[in-house]
Amino acid sequence: MSMSQPPIEHIVEAALLAAGRPLSVEKLRELFDEDALPGFDDIRKALEKLAASYQGRAIELREVASGWRLQVREQYGPWVARLWEERPQRYSRALLETLSLIAYRQPITRGEIEDIRGVAVSTQIVKTLLDREWVRVVGHRDVPGRPAMYATTRQFLDYFNLRSLNELPPLAAVRDLDELDMAPELALQSPEEADAQARDGEAAGDAPWLPVEPLKPLDSEEGQTGFRNLLDELNAMEANLKSDFDDMPASDMPVSDAPAPETPPPGQQSGVDDSDEGQRS
Repeated sequence: MSMSQPPIEHIVEAALLAAGRPLSVEKLRELFDEDALPGFDDIRKALEKLAASYQGRAIELREVASGWRLQVREQYGPWVARLWEERPQRYSRALLETLSLIAYRQPITRGEIEDIRGVAVSTQIVKTLLDREWVRVVGHRDVPGRPAMYATTRQFLDYFNLRSLNELPPLAAVRDLDELDMAPELALQSPEEADAQARDGEAAGDAPWLPVEPLKPLDSEEGQTGFRNLLDELNAMEANLKSDFDDMPASDMPVSDAPAPETPPPGQQSGVDDSDEGQRS
């Protein structure tokens, strides 16, 4: 390290504050001059030192799928949320059920989700999840009609403070969706979208939309909570929902985090593309 260069952890901290998004170790190394380039271990040690320095503070350094991120601790969300004068965000039970099934059963088709839930899945639900980049099409089932198969994305992991899907509540401990642990936080739709989906959901037998107090706007860092908390909210909304996951061992649960094209590569008939293997950790 050159004489004029500040400590590595100070540079890393400044970069994370300025970026406002997760940064990988590789990206952090790019901040340094070639003649003072720290090793990967040096960057990791700096991150560990920073993380320790935030113990007992209102902010934390958190590792997610895309890298490392500085964010407000979850318990301060109710106070931080008052900086944004917005109406309470709303989301549907049907959307949460659909997202949960994709996370645990991926890759899964819309028809398979409907079979499990017992009601039709609104087109608006799928569109919303795709628009938020929480799910994506990873292939097509090799059956008549070749229905699209959906899986979660790196953005899904980042939003819910997960490094990989292995951090989801283990399937061995989850027998029914009403046993999953889940809390409010999704800023999912505009009022027009919400009304449209509510009509679709009511026609299919779903419960109406429920208002929740927002932690923060969707695209912010501080409003993000764990997927375990999200599952807690679904449990509270529908205590009688039954969906057995016993037929899918945790070891078989696929993962997907790498960005993918909107349509599968030519020749791909079924399954998940190779990039999805990178999320296993």
